[in-house]
Amino acid sequence: MRVEGAVTSLMCRGQDDQFFIGTNKGQMYRSAYATFKEELVAVCHTEAVNDIVFPEGHSDLFVTCSTNDIRVWYTPERLERLRITVPNVTCHAVEVTRDGMVIVSAWNDGKIRTFVPATGEPMYEINNAHNLGVTAIAATSDCKQIISGGGDGQVRIWNIGEKTQKLREVLKEHRGAVSCIKTNKNDKEGVTASLDGTCVIWDLVRYVRKQMILDNTLFKCVCYHHGEYQIITSGTDRKLWDYKEGTVTHVGVGHSGNITRLKICPANKYIVSVSADGAVLIWK
Repeated sequence: MRVEGAVTSLMCRGQDDQFFIGTNKGQMYRSAYATFKEELVAVCHTEAVNDIVFPEGHSDLFVTCSTNDIRVWYTPERLERLRITVPNVTCHAVEVTRDGMVIVSAWNDGKIRTFVPATGEPMYEINNAHNLGVTAIAATSDCKQIISGGGDGQVRIWNIGEKTQKLREVLKEHRGAVSCIKTNKNDKEGVTASLDGTCVIWDLVRYVRKQMILDNTLFKCVCYHHGEYQIITSGTDRKLWDYKEGTVTHVGVGHSGNITRLKICPANKYIVSVSADGAVLIWK
């Protein structure tokens, strides 16, 4: 029997003649005592998962990123469909353009890398996008601009052409790393969250600040309510903010670790959050 990686765990399955094998490469195998042949039953990342995104209008596929790789998963069968490997670097954030044609990713070596979703083939790279690594990424709905955030606290807007990628604007308000970026439906406004305890709402037409939210927390993620009259943030606390006034309306308690990402369900009934403690919580 041969498995990928060093064996880290073994478990028998009750009274059956099967047993399971876990490895340090994030692989789980099943085998029978009679045949002693391995069958791969599950895979996962070997490091912390930094981001997750569903392509626009698709629930059957989602993309995750971690150290050394980006993976595309098939939701109904919980199977890995594609693995994009970039050795010795960490992907902090990932996005799929609204037309579904490009995976855009943010890396700690200061590069923005893009890939073909179906094959994982590289498309283009933006080198030296941020001095202290690229920590957040977003794409506008017309797929003509990429918005990146860096460990330097800057937000940069890039014009994307068929063969060229040019820096359009640099926005400076945050003093800590940018952790998350979201745009509204018409691309005229965006919001960025930072580890410095601020969230900034930006006018993406005039490239100026519209509103700033300050709190004694490390903002890890942010998103718009579907009605776009509220923004929801999470990090070392759990709070719901009123969009116009910049004030707290609700506080949730549940996670024991920092929340890394959250999503609103399409029906607007629940918020689903995930965190460093490995929990997935559903909020009404």
